[in-house]
Amino acid sequence: MSKENQNRTRKVISIFLLVLFIIWSFSPYYLKKALIHWYPGIDDYEIFENRTVKASDSPVPWAKAKNYNKPELSKTLKDTLENYESVAFVVIRNDSLLIEKYWDNYGPDSYSNSFSMAKSIVSLLIGAAIDEGKIGSVDDPVYRYLPHLNEGKSRDLTIRDLLTMSSGSNWDESYNSPLSMTTEAYYGNNLPELAKRIHVVDQPGKQFSYKSGDSQLLGLLIRNATGKTLSEYCSEKLWQPIGAVNDALWSLDRKDGYEKAYCCFNSNALDFARFGKLMLNKGRFDDKQIIPERYITKAMSPASYLTDNSGKPVDFYGYQFWIMHDGGKSYPYMRGILGQYIIAVPEKNAIIVRLGHKRSKSYNGHHPWDAYTYLKEGLKLLK
Repeated sequence: MSKENQNRTRKVISIFLLVLFIIWSFSPYYLKKALIHWYPGIDDYEIFENRTVKASDSPVPWAKAKNYNKPELSKTLKDTLENYESVAFVVIRNDSLLIEKYWDNYGPDSYSNSFSMAKSIVSLLIGAAIDEGKIGSVDDPVYRYLPHLNEGKSRDLTIRDLLTMSSGSNWDESYNSPLSMTTEAYYGNNLPELAKRIHVVDQPGKQFSYKSGDSQLLGLLIRNATGKTLSEYCSEKLWQPIGAVNDALWSLDRKDGYEKAYCCFNSNALDFARFGKLMLNKGRFDDKQIIPERYITKAMSPASYLTDNSGKPVDFYGYQFWIMHDGGKSYPYMRGILGQYIIAVPEKNAIIVRLGHKRSKSYNGHHPWDAYTYLKEGLKLLK
C-alpha cells in the first residue's frame, strides 16, 4: 500500500472513531450500559446497586425426605435441564426436600436473578398492603397512589388492571430493541421518571397484554401507599414471616434508589421455594396467614373476563401469576424470562423450582414447553 493510501486509511479510521466517540458521548446512560452488557443474565445483581431484603432471625430450613436425592431423574428431564443450562432443580413434597440438584458452580446459597418471578412477589405485597389497610382494594384507582395517572384514560386505570396485565398502556415490551422502555427500565437509573412516561392509550381492563411497566407501577404504588421501600416491605411482610434462610437482594435503578419491581429479586432455589408453599397453602405459612386467602386464591385464578390477542378468554394468568393446565388440573406458577420457575403442584402438596440460563423458545399456548417438561417429569418423581 502506498503512503498516500495509508494516510487516507488512517484518516477514514480516525473519522470513524471520532463519530463513534460522539455517538457514545451523547447516548443516554441506559443505552451505554445496555451496549456494554448487551443481554440480561442471572448474575446481573453484580452490575447493579442492590437493597438487602432481610431474612428471618428464626429461619425455617427445609427438612430432607427419607429418600432425599434417591429418585432417578428421567432422561427427558436430564436432557432438558442440561440443554437449557440449568443451575438448580429442586422438588419439595410435604415440606421435605426430595430432589436438590445444582450445576455450574451454583449451590444452595448462590444468588440468581428471579427476573419476572418478581412480578408475583409484587402481587403478594399488594395483597399484604390490602390486608394491612394501606391499600383499599384491587379496584382502587391507580391515580390515588400515583397522581400523575390522573388524566384521560389513565384515570380509569385500577390496581386490578395492573395486576392482570390489562392496563392498555403505551409501555413497549421489547427485549430485543436497545431503545425500548423495557431496556431503559432494566439498564436505566431513574425508574420514577420513566414511569411518568407511561400513560393509558386503550381502555383498561379489557385485553391481556404483558407489560413489565404494569408491575413497575405496582412497585411504585406500594412504596407510596406504605411509605417503605419495596425491599423493606417485602422483608417485613414476606421474607421474614416465611422463614427465609438467606437475605435476598433486590436490584435498584441507582444507589439508594428504586427497586426494579418487575424483575431482579435475587435469591436461591431453596428460599424461592417458600413462595411455592404460600401458593399451596393459600397464603398460609405453617400456623400463620401471611397473605389473605381470598386474595391469593384470586391471584392464582384466571382473569377470564379478559381476552388475549386472539380474542380468546384468558385462562393462563391471574394477578401476576401464570396458570398451566394439564390433565384437567391447574398449576399456578411464577416465571422468569430465562426459565426461572416456581411451580405449585396442589394434588401432591409439592413444589418444583428450576433456575437457569435459558428456556425453550417454543410455546404450548402461553407457556414455554420446558415449563411443561419440568411439571410432567416432576410429577413422575412424585408418584
